[in-house]
Amino acid sequence: MNYPKKGSKAYLYSIVLVAVIGGLLFGYDTAVISGAEKGLQAYFLGAKDFAYTDVIHGITSSSALIGCIIGSALSGFFAASLGRKRSLMMAGFLFFVSALGSYYPEFLFFEKGHPSFNLLLAFNLYRIVGGVGVGLASAVCPMYIAETSPSHMRGRLVSWNQFAIIFGQLVVYFVNFMILGDHTNPIIEKTAENLWIVLPTSDPWTISTGWRYMFGSEAVVAFVFMFLLLFVPMSPRFLAMKGRDNEALRVLARINGIAKAREILHDIKTADTVKSAGLFSFGMTVIFVGIMLSVFQQAVGINAVLYYAPRIFESMGMGNPMVQTVIMGVVNISFTLVAVFTVEKWGRKPLLIWGSLGMALGAMGVAVSNMTAVPAIVPVMSIMVYSASFMFSWGPICWVLISEIFPNTIRPAGVAIAVAFQWIFNFIVSSSFVPLYNMELGSMGSHFGHMFVYLMYGVICLAAAWFVLKLVPETKGKTLEDMNRLWLSRSKKAASKVETPVEA
Repeated sequence: MNYPKKGSKAYLYSIVLVAVIGGLLFGYDTAVISGAEKGLQAYFLGAKDFAYTDVIHGITSSSALIGCIIGSALSGFFAASLGRKRSLMMAGFLFFVSALGSYYPEFLFFEKGHPSFNLLLAFNLYRIVGGVGVGLASAVCPMYIAETSPSHMRGRLVSWNQFAIIFGQLVVYFVNFMILGDHTNPIIEKTAENLWIVLPTSDPWTISTGWRYMFGSEAVVAFVFMFLLLFVPMSPRFLAMKGRDNEALRVLARINGIAKAREILHDIKTADTVKSAGLFSFGMTVIFVGIMLSVFQQAVGINAVLYYAPRIFESMGMGNPMVQTVIMGVVNISFTLVAVFTVEKWGRKPLLIWGSLGMALGAMGVAVSNMTAVPAIVPVMSIMVYSASFMFSWGPICWVLISEIFPNTIRPAGVAIAVAFQWIFNFIVSSSFVPLYNMELGSMGSHFGHMFVYLMYGVICLAAAWFVLKLVPETKGKTLEDMNRLWLSRSKKAASKVETPVEA
């Protein structure tokens, strides 16, 4: 069998480009609700058989997160049994079904234009299905890229997945804007009975149709993703672990050239010494580190800032908070590119530590601004520093490390557990932010909550820097098979310390 003597970067980049569309869909699906939620709320306020309350709207707006937790928890099983490529195809199919179902939840069982409680349940079911796709993609996309990429390029290529997530969010903001066009969002007001009503002057198209097109637009991207996945190979690590060495060698040769491919395949086969592949075969530390990377990525509070940016800027006295929100979006994209182009030069740990310290500085700046009278530009700039620091550190680098620190035999299970914790803490942080932010105390009033929540995030950022310094290994330039040896050596050292008797 003839194998390429030289690897092809064009082939590698084309594979990664297809894979990161999964990240784009991740961002698209989680952000599409931002433009659609008001029209959706107005539509279900017209239901006759139940009262569509704030609580129900909150659950409906975030129901996809339930699917995210489920999808990420199951990602290890699917990645190990079906393979990384087929798992991504499954995620694409779930995105496609969710988009069409959210566009037309009345399909087969309900009459269009007649909102009801059962229709609301159907809509939320479709959103949860899409969330399962997000959970799968969030775990498997970086795993697939990491297992396909050469070690000296792996960090940069996996970082593109985070860029695609943020880019997907910006794309859907633009798509929602284009769909809305000359139409306007419905006007919704609260009555004396503490219920919401839609004013008769509201645009009926937005209520009946606009939100449907916003959800449905995702089906186009999902279909393109599924189609392009037909042309990418399966992960060479997955193929080698399944004993399909010739297929693995063919993929590795097209990327690295045949000489390097044989070396990599030999390394994969010889490093795979722990055949039982029990989750704790390499010790508990690697699982703990993977989980805590995910926990800290969310516990630093970034999603509370991203989800509620207009509310935050408005509380700071800014005239048009959407302007600052758009500026922050541009800052986020720019500083994600900083990580993409420096992760292989500076390493993972320095970026995480400096990012943690920058976030702590920004969060403390907002906290202090709520304790003393300062110009509004001070907390706004502090928020920008906080967000930018996250985007060149914990945003992309966490995904890089999660995709590469686990040894081959436990990578699917390890990534699944870590990413499931990420979505759980995403939900905890997002749901706790508003009550903490609005907390009042004595003469400080709500300023106490504004101060407390950012002070808390600042302290967590400092804890994150300490955690990275002490426990997280530097993986720059190391092969995935090096992780097997690293964690085995650490677990043996830990065991020897326990077993060595203490002399009197």
